[in-house]
Amino acid sequence: MASVREAPSWKFHVFLSFRGEDTRNGFTDHLYAAFRGRGFAVFRDDEELERGEVISHALLKAIDESLCSVVVLSPHYASSRWCLDELLRILESRANFGRNVLPIFYDVDPADVRHQRGTFAEAFAKHVERFGSDEVRMWRQALKDVAALSGWTSKDK
Repeated sequence: MASVREAPSWKFHVFLSFRGEDTRNGFTDHLYAAFRGRGFAVFRDDEELERGEVISHALLKAIDESLCSVVVLSPHYASSRWCLDELLRILESRANFGRNVLPIFYDVDPADVRHQRGTFAEAFAKHVERFGSDEVRMWRQALKDVAALSGWTSKDK
């Protein structure tokens, strides 16, 4: 059995991972405000980045410094290489440090995320052309892994 390594000291209670064009000015804003209103320290890319920092390093560091990650999986989440790379790091932090990952399936069916159907299939077809199958294989597995976690869905069943 793999042991959990000592986690870096934490700075945030919650790291929010989301596709901005899908949810930034609606659901994610409300979620962020609700967390902050309850006194949680929340990392959201547009609020917590220090000016002049390299964004990729700052985001990866914030993931490692967060006690949990809330991943808002929306229709265009998989079209963003940035979101998929964040998800890889989030799941790595879960495996290495025992961090919690809480998925929210916003306007998507968890089965579509797990099996990469619909907009997820379209996104991966473009990613294979652009980045090759090795990197895409890791992203596909990450989506399968996060979709297997217990979470919340906004779609009616």
